Amino acid sequence: MTRLSVNVNKIATIRNARGGNNPNLEQVAKDAERFGAEGITIHPRPDERHITRKDTYDLKNVVTTEYNIEGNPEPRFMELVLDVVPEQATLVPDADDAITSNAGWDTITHKEFLTKVTADLKAKGIRVSIFVDPDPKMVEGAAACGADRVELYTEPYAANFHNDKEKAIAPYQEAAKKAVELGLGLNAGHDLDLDNLAYFHQNIEGLDEVSIGHALVCDALYYGLENTIQLYLKQLK
Repeated sequence: MTRLSVNVNKIATIRNARGGNNPNLEQVAKDAERFGAEGITIHPRPDERHITRKDTYDLKNVVTTEYNIEGNPEPRFMELVLDVVPEQATLVPDADDAITSNAGWDTITHKEFLTKVTADLKAKGIRVSIFVDPDPKMVEGAAACGADRVELYTEPYAANFHNDKEKAIAPYQEAAKKAVELGLGLNAGHDLDLDNLAYFHQNIEGLDEVSIGHALVCDALYYGLENTIQLYLKQLK
């Protein structure tokens, strides 16, 4: 069964836009789990424009499903994650000023670095997922770095879904096949939504988890958070 991890970055963005603590990020995370979410994802960035260091620690105390922290494994991020010890760390090659994730790792070029980072995280009992483009070679590279999982960057799939969904999903099927062959767990995320999620889920072998934030929060403005989470879970059945 594919798990739904709700990325709560956008909740923190709304809170930070006004100051104070409304909406309450911890309460939203608890409610998301109560409504059926099977994980909570955050992506703390150096400028703390949404998730702050304090949030990262605070959420550790309230998340009861699976806590997934994404980010570029630079020294400040690694210090934070190794101290918080979430269930999963997802390594993403974001620049400090990136608006959102826009590419996966070149796991061959950065093999030495990713191998060291992965080993440090796994030594603390943290499952490691490496964010990659849908390229079997990058999946192989992630396995060679010691990763437990890969997360497939799905923005290209989402961008091309309505033009030709079979063509859009084809490289993801190849990458997923390679992950299964290598014994890697398989996650996916970025621009998955109520239009394209079911087709992705139905056509990707071995999909363990999807991480969804922006689209889910946007849908919640219309449908409400509880109903929206149920709608997303329905796409994963």
